[in-house]
Amino acid sequence: MSVRGCWVLAILAVVSSVAQADNWPQWRGARIDGISAEKNLPSEWNVESGKNIAWKLKLPGQAGATPVVWKDKIFLTSADGSDLLLMCISTNGKELWRKTVGNGDKSARGDEGNSASPSPITDGKNVWTMMGTGDLQCYDMDGNLVWKKDLQQDYGKFKIQFGMTSTPVLDGGRLYLQLIHSGGARVIALDSTTGKELWSIKRESDARDECEHSYASPIMYHDDQRALLITHGADYVIAYNPDNGAEVWRCGGINPKATYNATLRLVASPVAVPGLIVVPTAKGGPVLGLKPDGMGDITGNEAHLQWRLSRNTPDVPSPLVHDGLVYLCRESGNLIVLDAKTGEQHYENRTHADRHRASPVYADGKIYLSSRDGTVSVVKTGTKFELLAQNKLKEPISASPAIADGTIYLRGFNTLYAIKQQ
Repeated sequence: MSVRGCWVLAILAVVSSVAQADNWPQWRGARIDGISAEKNLPSEWNVESGKNIAWKLKLPGQAGATPVVWKDKIFLTSADGSDLLLMCISTNGKELWRKTVGNGDKSARGDEGNSASPSPITDGKNVWTMMGTGDLQCYDMDGNLVWKKDLQQDYGKFKIQFGMTSTPVLDGGRLYLQLIHSGGARVIALDSTTGKELWSIKRESDARDECEHSYASPIMYHDDQRALLITHGADYVIAYNPDNGAEVWRCGGINPKATYNATLRLVASPVAVPGLIVVPTAKGGPVLGLKPDGMGDITGNEAHLQWRLSRNTPDVPSPLVHDGLVYLCRESGNLIVLDAKTGEQHYENRTHADRHRASPVYADGKIYLSSRDGTVSVVKTGTKFELLAQNKLKEPISASPAIADGTIYLRGFNTLYAIKQQ
């Protein structure tokens, strides 16, 4: 190929990258890491005065699922009575279509979640949605059904205390699922365009009781040497070869046998950046910074441990890594910041004293932290704590923010908000 041809391909790649940077296709963004490249985003907004509120749309019912965005379309899940819906909303706030994906909504612990908690996924051609009932369906962008599966029929009845809330992950034309529960834990890869099973493996574990239940979602790890599918739950974080489901490595020590906690269910998902996988646990336990290059059982192997925070893990919000810093939002609203290389703690400060269920999101030099009472705290990035603003929506939120095309989307229990600098 000529030099000119190489430059043309390089320019096209940059244009394509910029075009796709505006999208938020999965629950934690394009790389499943909670990072957005968007700029000029507001730190402050006010629902009553309308400050920086582009629009708001009343929703038919509750869900904790993060909206996903592709160009001019937003997809989100919702309960409507006992029906479980996938909805398509335009980015100007108009409902375009809705589909009933399943029936039999169930709430978890009153207001902690429901069967519409898994987030949708899109690649701009199709949108996939999974409900806690095991209904997994694929639609095109206009709402036409492409394929559907009943996961409980295909892989066994779910036996999990608070419902199956894990969100699948899309990567390389494959849809990956972790179904970690007492009825037979499995990790599954499906062809995203047809729903055909590519592989399915039993996820081995010696966990017992409630520890067999995981509410976390799988993630992908990529660097220039390897790709890994990371699953989290039942006392282990396990990495698989995404091509065939072969186990590459596993790390335990999350729930030591000598002091075993039979209720240590895992909710927060890991986060991965090149060279590091940050693994939360539960209920004030440790956080592990793992190197990705392990083989076999690496439990307790210092060669594969970058660092270890002995306590104060986030219980529900997933970690965030940006510019060499690890951000951990505890369920109490305390924000902990660590050095990504050493694990050294820079600070721990309280943001807002309420339950935090959403995962933190980074954009425009700021971290956005949503609490259950609708308060969104905005913190400046860096090694020194600086609270820039706190914004109150006055309705419950458990969904993580989504950011696309200069807009922050917040999914409350009753309303979808579009927040934009005005």
